[in-house]
Amino acid sequence: MGEIVLNEQSLQLMAQFEQLTGAGSRDCIIDERNERLIFVINPGEMGRAIGKQGSSIKKASDDLGKRIEVVEFSDDAEQFLRNCFLPARVTSVQFEENEEGDLVAFIDVVEEDRGIAIGKAGKNIFKAKCLAERQHDVANVQLVQDDAE
Repeated sequence: MGEIVLNEQSLQLMAQFEQLTGAGSRDCIIDERNERLIFVINPGEMGRAIGKQGSSIKKASDDLGKRIEVVEFSDDAEQFLRNCFLPARVTSVQFEENEEGDLVAFIDVVEEDRGIAIGKAGKNIFKAKCLAERQHDVANVQLVQDDAE
């Protein structure tokens, strides 16, 4: 795995998030560009992080003053990438090495979910790229363009 360096601000946010939701997190990205916080939470703690009808995540968002997104961690890079793109329905994840020897993930999603996978101004694909590199040494994430008409 890539080296994840958490600064003091990230560590404080993770501690606050855990205190507010009861869900443990292993990474926090402060995404200034999209004005949000992205937490990678421990496997099996998604329900706790979100809370009944979104109550936990809403309280955390209000207290921390930013929109919050959560992605459930998985040791399996393919499953982790599927988690990054939720609620978009991922049909396949393929890994290939590029000329530089870096790992690239090619993601195929159900056509109707393509907009969800990309996100407004590309924010969801940005999140997936950022997290895949930090958590699984995946240098790039690309959505597969389906040419079959």
